[in-house]
Order: sequence, then C-alpha cells, then structure tokens
Amino acid sequence: MKFSNYMQEWLYGEDGYYKTFKAIGKGGDFYTAVSTSAFFGASIANYIYSKIETSKVSQNIALVEIGAHQGYLMGDMIRWLYTKDESLLNSMKFIIVERQDAVIEAQREYFTQNFANAVKIEYVKSLSELNLDSAFFVSNEIFDAFPCELYKDSKVAVVDENKIKWQDASILELEFAKKHSLKTGEIAIGYEEFAKEIVNAAKSFEFLSFDYGEKYVRNDFSIRVYNKHKTYPLFDEELELNEHFKKSDITYDVNFNHVIDAFEAAGANLKVCETQARALVNFGIIDILEQYHKVASKEQYLAQADKIKTLLAPTIMGDRFKLVHFIS
Repeated sequence: MKFSNYMQEWLYGEDGYYKTFKAIGKGGDFYTAVSTSAFFGASIANYIYSKIETSKVSQNIALVEIGAHQGYLMGDMIRWLYTKDESLLNSMKFIIVERQDAVIEAQREYFTQNFANAVKIEYVKSLSELNLDSAFFVSNEIFDAFPCELYKDSKVAVVDENKIKWQDASILELEFAKKHSLKTGEIAIGYEEFAKEIVNAAKSFEFLSFDYGEKYVRNDFSIRVYNKHKTYPLFDEELELNEHFKKSDITYDVNFNHVIDAFEAAGANLKVCETQARALVNFGIIDILEQYHKVASKEQYLAQADKIKTLLAPTIMGDRFKLVHFIS
C-alpha cells in the first residue's frame, strides 16, 4: 500500500483518527492556536470586519470554515463580529464544511450551548455543494492533514505489514521532486483538487489558512506522530506503527510553495504568505488585547496577554506557523 493510502486510512478510514471528535488542548494529543486563545479567532474576524466596514465586501458575505473541529474558531469569530456590529449575525451567512457526522454533532451541541438560536450555522459535507457570490474561507491546520507520499532519492514509501519499504517513484512524483528541489521529504496529495474546489465555490473570495511549515523544502522527513503531547518521528526505530495506527495523530510540515502553486494554478492570487505573528499583529490582535484591558481585571488581562505571547513568540508559534492568504 502506498504511504498516502495508508495515511488516508489512518486519519479518515473506518474508525480513523479524525472519524470521531478528538479533544484538542491539555486533554488531547496536541495544542492549536484556536485552543490557545480566543483572540486568534477574534483577530481573523477583526480583519473580516475591516473589509465590511470599509465596504470592500458586502454585509451579506459568507464566512466559511473548513474543518472546524469543535467549532471554537467559528464561535470566536462570530463573537467578535457581534461585538463590532450585532446586525452582522443576521446579514452574514455562517457555513461549516465538515464530512464527519460525529464531529458535526459535537459542533451543533457547542453552538446550541453558546449561542442558542441567535446564530444559524449551515453545514455542508463538501465544498462542491457551495455556489456563493462572495465568501471568506478560513481554516486552521488543514494542509498538514492531507495524505502525503514519502519521497527519498527517487523512491517512495509503501507500507507492508506495518513496515515501511521503498519502491521506484512515478514520473509525476519525480517531476514534482525536480520542480521543488526535493531529495527527501513529503509530497502532499490533494492540494490541487482542494484549490480548485475553493475557486469554484465562490465567484469572489478570500481564503485564509494557518499552518506550520516553510516556503521551502527541508530535504528531510518532518512526518511525525502525536500522542498525548508527545512527538514520535515516524522513522524512530522504537516507533511501532501498529500501536499508533488510527489512535494517534500523524502530520508533517507544510510545503507552502506547493500550496501556492496549487492555488495559483487553479486561478487564485496570492495576497501574502507570512508568519503567524506578523499576520495576527496586522489583523489587530494587540489592539484587541488593549480593548480587553479596559474591561477585564488585571488577572484576566495578564492571563490573556500570556496566551497571546504563545501565539506570537518566534520560538513557540509565532514564526513556526504561517498564514497563507489568497484572493480571487
């Protein structure tokens, strides 16, 4: 079995890791920017509101989150939009793209508990179901969850009896490696089709996505397994694949040049690819924190400031995570 098929089965197959709801944060296998601070979502919403406020987009625009997990990011964005202009809860469309029924149920419960009937959330299983006039598409840590091939010296990995072996790469894989100067590392599968689906889902759009990785290849394997906040490199001699298969998360660093190539080939235009720290500051996260300072206690303010440091610090999330932002 080629590694990409093995990873697809691991994450999305019957009883796959993402087939049911998984906790994120202290009680899960890893942290995300969303689980770190609600100010992450508020900052994205602040950018969206700035476009509405200046009439660069309509108040009727759709906000679409792809892979919303429990719904916290969408919830945080909605709260900030309400703070800026409560009428937006009625004029905007709020849509979540989610394939897994169990995850949708967890999201519905979250929104019911937090918003009752004040907000209507629409659900679709696929981007292909959408035909919008204009939209903001938002995702967090989605590109690292696409299956990938493992490439090394003109060969690709296959999995046989829970062991990784190697076979000759295909012509397309060799061409990709040559184009990206890749000698060793991951080749993501599905970026091209995903980009086409985004472009076809709305007549005009902005797509904002945060993930970890670089705009160049490492020429080393970044693929790793996460379990209870412990990291296991895939090629660690002590790692037993069958012990983690479908039970732990498996991920790799994103090659943002591959993402950019896929979206530009689909007809989208790159607005910016920059560090998470720079993006969130540009979106107004510091201003939002200062507004919070005026209404919160000293202890509450310091707690939130500490969380924001995690989002912005170069040695934690600030430089490791990137924003890739496309427009049509």
